[in-house]
This record gives sequence, structure tokens and C-alpha cells, in this order.
Amino acid sequence: MSTPYPFTAVVGQDDLRLALLLNAVSPRVGGVLVRGEKGTAKSTAVRALAALMPETEVVPGCRFSCDPAAPDPSCPDGPHESRPGARRPTALVELPVGASEDRLVGALDIERALAEGVKAFEPGLLAGAHRGILYVDEVNLLNDHLVDLLLDAAAMGASYVEREGVSVRHAARFLLVGTMNPEEGELRPQLLDRFGLTVEVKASREPDQRVEVVRRRLAYDDAPEEFAARWAGEEAAVRQRIMAARELLPSVRLGDAALRQIAATCAAFEVDGMRADIVMARTATALAAWAGRTDVLAEDVRQAALLALPHRRRRNPFDAPGLDEDKLDETLAQFGGQDGDGDEAGDDGDGDGPGPGGGPGGQPEPDDGPPGDGDVAGRSEADEAGEPQAGPGGGAGEQAPARASEPFRTKVLSVPGIGEGAAGRRSRARTDRGRTTGARRPRGALTKLHLAATVQAAAPHQRVRGRSGPGLVVRRDDLRQAVREGHESNLVLFVVDASGSMAARQRMSAVKGAVLSLLLDAYQRRDKVGLVTFRGAAAEVVLPPTSSVDAAAARLESLPTGGRTPLAAGLLKAHDVLRVERLRDPARRPLVVMVTDGRATGGPEPVALAGRAARLFAAEGTASVVVDCEAGPVRLGLAGQLAGELGGTAVTLDELRADSIAGLVRDVQGAGTRRVA
Repeated sequence: MSTPYPFTAVVGQDDLRLALLLNAVSPRVGGVLVRGEKGTAKSTAVRALAALMPETEVVPGCRFSCDPAAPDPSCPDGPHESRPGARRPTALVELPVGASEDRLVGALDIERALAEGVKAFEPGLLAGAHRGILYVDEVNLLNDHLVDLLLDAAAMGASYVEREGVSVRHAARFLLVGTMNPEEGELRPQLLDRFGLTVEVKASREPDQRVEVVRRRLAYDDAPEEFAARWAGEEAAVRQRIMAARELLPSVRLGDAALRQIAATCAAFEVDGMRADIVMARTATALAAWAGRTDVLAEDVRQAALLALPHRRRRNPFDAPGLDEDKLDETLAQFGGQDGDGDEAGDDGDGDGPGPGGGPGGQPEPDDGPPGDGDVAGRSEADEAGEPQAGPGGGAGEQAPARASEPFRTKVLSVPGIGEGAAGRRSRARTDRGRTTGARRPRGALTKLHLAATVQAAAPHQRVRGRSGPGLVVRRDDLRQAVREGHESNLVLFVVDASGSMAARQRMSAVKGAVLSLLLDAYQRRDKVGLVTFRGAAAEVVLPPTSSVDAAAARLESLPTGGRTPLAAGLLKAHDVLRVERLRDPARRPLVVMVTDGRATGGPEPVALAGRAARLFAAEGTASVVVDCEAGPVRLGLAGQLAGELGGTAVTLDELRADSIAGLVRDVQGAGTRRVA
């Protein structure tokens, strides 16, 4: 077993270390979500925490880590007799992003369950994490069905495995720690709220601190055991402090004044539900115990708010997490005062000094997002709808970015046919979850039994197999896998016309609002997205295909406009993007969303060249939709003609709205067919 990097040797990252330590003191705080750029010691700190945790006492031989003092009465390995427990290090279980459902929750041996009536259960990762740490690296990339299972286990403190009437339940209470890079996509709100605390980590910009990080890492890589031995004293001291804080925790008093401050803070920041209030109360109590105090002070409430509220204030996936610290201080001051026993609850500390963990009392200044661009929003050509001339690259005639209009709920755009891509919520696909549509022989391990098909396959052979009792004699060849149909996620590639004709008549604000609405829809349906723009003399891949929908929204916000309309260049660039992505992820079907008025003015024979480029998509059967942005009393219908060349469908900006009278769902068709549902 490799020697873990010492927790106390991590340089900087005070908020990260404090949040992890508070959960070590009080696991009921609810875990930690660590957000930050790559290479910031996220995984290192989490793995180091497990080695720092006090040992756990378990029932000897129990695969589910039951507590000898209070064993789980429904433990599959029980019932347990009263006997001395065994001590072992706190378990750190890592959940891989690509794990299967059976690997997470465990699996029943279906063949033995049917033929012998035996509940032969193989525990999964949730069983191994009970009373320990469940660590999910890149938690934002976890498949939806695994997220659902995690939510259920975290909410109920138990895991259930159901297979055709045979069920197993076991306790699954764990400290959930997740790390993620926001550039790769955001978490679903339901899972985000399950994390008690969140911290943002960034690499230090101080040269001396960066030098120390490199020095320690090189020393550890050269001699891990020797390096760990040098920090053994500090590790033992922190471990002892955790144990002391755990013993003190039941004695910590959360007064009425602190409770009022907690409730007022959550109300002032308009967080949803009551989980934030409960998490703040538990965090403030753990902070006091960590500091060796039995009273919760205003500084504990302030630090608890900085750790527990930022990720609960997001109203949509494009909001940057953060907290207005001035507003926080005003709220705490307004609702500070004396509790029922006369103790001062709001006068101790203003959060500017060292925090209980030895680090800063507050988090770094939150990033409030890009500065407002209201002074340049919505500007367009001042003369008429004609396009300004532009030189190479579109520099001449370039206009400042327009602010997107308010997003709206869009119609469902789906790819026709049945795919087999990653689980999601857009197009029909054969998946592991969903409604049962048929049966087949299993390929590999049986995961979803089709009971009727299995019985039908076994029934003709009962006399030959010597059946004498009421039970059915089932062989492996009789087992049938259920074929299920659900939904998949797709690659939604936006190809946006940013030329001068789109900026005319102040259309770009509405266009950006429509694309932003489609991005929100892609976020909810768990799609990958990409963004190609064209203007002037060329097209550009503004954002390669990614799961980070908010990154696409940020690029869209700063998108300039102006110049001619090289429609063919935009189509060819999109075709190249799809060709490369098809090699990387062949199972994920693409959906091309062209946002244009259909004009083509760049280069020689622009209309003919655009038509030939569009027919490449039709020949390959690529699903596409053209969002027609043409405006004015006289319409040329160029976007509709483009949709015909693509073999796709055209919709106007008004028809894109889910509440329009044109219908609720539109299937985007492949080559040569169109259908409105």
C-alpha cells in the first residue's frame, strides 16, 4: 500500500482543509464539494484526510462495517452476536466515473435466487463506504442513474437492491466528498444541495508559496515514507485535536441568538428549503468544537455561511457560486444581540482574523462573474439592414457584444430513431434504465432480468431436467436480459451566424436569448455542447464539444458581430468538428442547431458553395434544425431553403418557444424527411 501524502503538508488551501476537518469532527455536516481548476491538490487533500481520521470499530467479519455497539438489524451478514469489535482505519472508497450500477449498490446472483431461493448478495461500493468516506472524483461527470442512486442513499442512509421481487437492504451512511473542475460542466441541483459545504480552490499566485508546493512534492515523490515520517508529529497532533473536538461536540451550545443569525442569513440570501439552515447550524457547532469552545459565536456563523451557502444560491446553471460578504456582515450585525442567558452572541470577531482552523476567517473574494455590459447591449447598425464591409477576419464593421435577452423554455428538439449513446434526457435510446421493450440473451453478466422471457425459455425443458417439485429448474442458458428503452444525451453543436446582417434591426439580443434558452435545455438534458460562429471571412470554433454548458454561455455573452456572412465556412467548420467528435465518441449522436437568417455573402459563389456544404450533412443523415432569425415584413425564406439542403427542419424564433401554438415537441429529422409531433 502506497504512503499517502500527509494532510498537514498541503500548502495553503485553508478553506479546503478546514471544510474537510469540520466533516471529520462532525460527519453530520454533510460532506464537501471541492470546486477548482486542475492541479490544485483537491484529490491529494481528500485522500490525505482518510489517513488522518481516527480508527473505526466494526463487527469482525461483517462486510457492511456494522458498529458493535449498535449493529444494523437488517444487515445481510446479521444478526450479529454481542462480542468485542475490531478496529480498522477509516475506509476511503473511490467511485469511478464510469462505474456500473451493480458496482455501486451491489448485485444479487439472479440464477441462484431463482433456482435455489438463496439471496447471494455481493456488496457494492456503498457498503464499503458505510461509516467511512465515499470519494467521487470528477463528480460532475457521473452518469445520471448513478447520481440518482447516490441521492437516495444519502437521503435515507441505506441502500436497496431490488431484482424481480428479491430485495436486500443495508445501511449506507458515509461522508460524501466530491471534486470537480467547473470547466467540464456543472452538477445537477439535487446533488449539489446534498453536499453540506463547498469550497473553491485555486492555485496560489505567490511565487514563494508555489516554490514550497514544488519542493514538498518532489521530496515526497523521491522518498514517500521518509517524507511522511517528517510530518508524523503534525499529523498526530491534528488527529488528537479531531478526537478532542468530537468529544467536546455534544457539549457545544447553540444559543438562540446564533440560531436567529443563521435563519436570518439563509432568508436574506433566499436559499431554497431548510437544508441550508440545518447545515449552517451543524457547521457552526463543529467550528466551535474545533476551536475548543462550548459556545457558538458570530464568527462561527459567518464562517459557516461562507462554506454552506454559495452553492445553494445558484438560480440557474450559468450563475457563478459566491456570496456577498458585505451583505452577510450587515445581516449578522442586524440580527446579532443577546441570547436568552445574556451571553453576547454577535460581538466576538468580525471574521477578519484567523479562523478556527488556523487559516483565514473567510473565503477569498468570490468571483461575481463578468462585469455588466449594459452600456453596449443591443446595439446594431445605425443605417439600415445592409451588411457593413469587413476585411479579412471580420475586423472592419465589428460591433460590440449585445446582451442576451431573457431565456425561455424551448421546445424539445430530438434526434430521430433509437440510439445507444450515454444516458440522458433528449432522444430515444436503448439504455440500462427505462421501460422494458423486449428480451435477449445476456451479453456478459446479467443485470436486468426479463422474468417472463426467462420462464418461457425454461418451461419446455422441465421434464427433461427431471423437475419433481414446485420449483422451476432454471439453467444459465434460460436467462434473458431485459431490453429497455430510455433516453440518451446528444452532442448539440450550435452554429451561430454572427455577421452584420444578424446584428441589423437589433436582432442579436433575441438571437443570443434563444441560444441561451437552448443551452439551458441542453444542461437539463445532460448534453454535450459545442459552439461554432461565422462572420467576416471565416468561421471559428469558439468552444469545442464539452459538458460545460456554462462555458458555452460565457463565450456566447462575449460574442462580437459584424462583417459579411461566410455561411459555407460555418457549415464546413461544423462538419469538421463532427468528424473529429465522431472518432472520439462514436455512440453519441449529434444534433446541429444552425442559428441564421440564411444569407450567404462571403467569397465567390457563396450561395452555391453553402448549398454543397449543407448537402454533406444530408448525405450523412446528420439531424439538424435551422433557427430562422429573419425579421421584417418581407421575408426571403433563405433559412427554410437551407434547412431543405441540410435535410432538417426550420423553426422561427417564435416557434422555438415551448408555449407557442405551433406544438410542444418537434423531432429534428435526418436526410430527406420532416415530421412535426
